[in-house]
Amino acid sequence: MTAFWTEPDFDDHEMVHFVRDRTSGLTAIIAVHSSHLGPGAGGTRFWHYPNPKDGLRDALRLSRGMSYKNAMAGLPIGGGKAVILADGARTKTPELLAAFGDAVEGLGGRYVTAEDVGMTEADMVDLSKRTEHVSGLPVSGENAAGGDPGPFTSYGIYLGIKAAVKHQLRTDSMEGVHVAVQGTGSVGGGVARLLAKDGARLTLADIHANGVKALAQELGAEVADPDAVLMTSCDVLSPNALGAIFDEDSIASLKTQIIAGGANNQLARTQHGKVLFDHGILYAPDYVINAGGIISVATEYLARRDGQSSTVNDVNALIEQIPERLVQIWQSSEASGTSPDVVADRMAQELIGRA
Repeated sequence: MTAFWTEPDFDDHEMVHFVRDRTSGLTAIIAVHSSHLGPGAGGTRFWHYPNPKDGLRDALRLSRGMSYKNAMAGLPIGGGKAVILADGARTKTPELLAAFGDAVEGLGGRYVTAEDVGMTEADMVDLSKRTEHVSGLPVSGENAAGGDPGPFTSYGIYLGIKAAVKHQLRTDSMEGVHVAVQGTGSVGGGVARLLAKDGARLTLADIHANGVKALAQELGAEVADPDAVLMTSCDVLSPNALGAIFDEDSIASLKTQIIAGGANNQLARTQHGKVLFDHGILYAPDYVINAGGIISVATEYLARRDGQSSTVNDVNALIEQIPERLVQIWQSSEASGTSPDVVADRMAQELIGRA
């Protein structure tokens, strides 16, 4: 595992930092892909990996995705990601969080952390007692930027779905448009609620059966089995759970015209973007459409670092630029005959000096 540079997902990362604290039981990986535009920023994922190499893969892939995401969002920050390798019981203690906060602080600002899967706003507060290089903290006043980035991620995805529907289906209305949402947690649930207000027809799926049934009842939606939702016949498929779900087999089973969701690294491998393109499915590159959360986190952190303040209005104004970026990608894709994921990657690589 130490020869991380031989891993297929290693992409000339600037730093891969392995952390082990015996006293607290902490085992973590902090990866910074690029600091070309600023400090490497990205959330911390708290997850149990039966095979630790999967945790390394996530750290490498997700940190590169953050480089691209932050660059395409026009943010003056680089790309980083952390993974805490939880035990099978997902034991999270104050001592473990303190040790992780110390590890982040020890990097001297090269990495800025925030929430991701398995971490909460309360965890960010605990980390802030050990390091100043943390964001996603509770809001400090009315309309102030900060707090849970999930709703901001949802808002950007919602706007991206509307842009995709307009581009692919040639309609400005979501009334009656069938959207299948995979994953109805903080982000996917927020997307579903926003779409329901616009009259979209929804099919929801999540591994937490009680939660998804309650949300479906609230919104008047249908419920699908988590394993079958990718095969739902729909206008839009919105994956908002874990990644690497689109490969040759799953793509062959798709019955949708659009894929637009917040899950990171949705393509199992790079070549699968072309497979989607060849099937005539419009793909919204995940790190472009799901940038709302990092826009919130970065706006909050940079303002606090510089002794300034920022508002929800400032954050939303940046999020509302996401549809325009997606349209630029799709138009370039159609003009060049190149899949949208490759177009987006090339744009991002140029922005971080790796063209």
